[in-house]
Amino acid sequence: MKLGINLGYWGTTGTDDLEAMRRLATTADECGYDVAWLAEAYGSDSATLAAYLSAHTSRIEWGSAVMQIPGRSPAMTAMTAATLDSITDGKYRLGLGVSGPQVSEGWHGVRFDHPLGRTREYVDIIRLAVGRKKVEYDGTYFKLPLPDGPGKALRLLLHPKRAHLPIYLASIGPKNLELTGEIADGWLGIFVSPEYVHEQLAMIERGRVKGGHADRPMAGFDVAPLVAVSVSDDLDAAADRLRPNSALYVGGMGSRKQNFYNALAARMGFAEAAKTVQDLYLDHKPREAAAALPRDFIDRTALIGSRDRIAARMHAYADAGVTTINVAPAGDSLDERVETVRMMAELLEREGLA
Repeated sequence: MKLGINLGYWGTTGTDDLEAMRRLATTADECGYDVAWLAEAYGSDSATLAAYLSAHTSRIEWGSAVMQIPGRSPAMTAMTAATLDSITDGKYRLGLGVSGPQVSEGWHGVRFDHPLGRTREYVDIIRLAVGRKKVEYDGTYFKLPLPDGPGKALRLLLHPKRAHLPIYLASIGPKNLELTGEIADGWLGIFVSPEYVHEQLAMIERGRVKGGHADRPMAGFDVAPLVAVSVSDDLDAAADRLRPNSALYVGGMGSRKQNFYNALAARMGFAEAAKTVQDLYLDHKPREAAAALPRDFIDRTALIGSRDRIAARMHAYADAGVTTINVAPAGDSLDERVETVRMMAELLEREGLA
């Protein structure tokens, strides 16, 4: 099993400044982490930060977790990914996601419809472009060049470091998980539990078989969930650090009719609690929503507690089929978060999981 670090967004809190992100990234680089991921929503973009921060590291790879599909044309994403792969000397991974209807329609002005079909075609076009083939595509959602116009099929001018750029998909629902297995090189999961992930991996494996990997379906496929890490001998205190963010996703990321994270929590056996958290969050009571989130949900989907307790749960993730833990270090200070990054590398080595 390998380690990644999720650096999240820039500028969303008072502590997530560029210096903090640089220090976390360089620590992960020094400690032998495999990859650093950067997120985007409707604030900082992942590509600019990757270009800047990668200049401060030497061996760690970089990735987007995730670039938003509605925010860019597939050709623009291919250009950006190929540029970043060249900047990082062949060490870039393209993570993609459809976002949600609130951001897709409210921020990007793109209808949130047919996300599976759009994702499939989007990835097809990126692969054509990065492979420096003429981009000619006659899909349901994308047509290049546009018919009956002056456009012509073009080839990417830049020569990327690699013809096959690793593509990861952030997926939650069953059909999207199957698509991820079929067309992607890795899965960026969220709220992944060793006790439930076998159901998700079964869906991914079905997709892998459809994609031509019937002999050894999961060979070479990176199962890379985001896992928050909160260290404390007081289990409640460790969980409390993660409550606000977890409640935001379960309760506030979407509408009452459509919240993928809420639906995931329900499928994991937390349907009643997920509804309560959502009701409170949408009633503008985020603190009460965070308090209503069961500690068991946080415990199953994050690494919390003492060093030894976290080490035991790392084994559970490895045994369940996770190949990369993307660490989101929590702490009451930047120093604590940096120490958590170091601790995870030490535990990986100590437990013989590397």
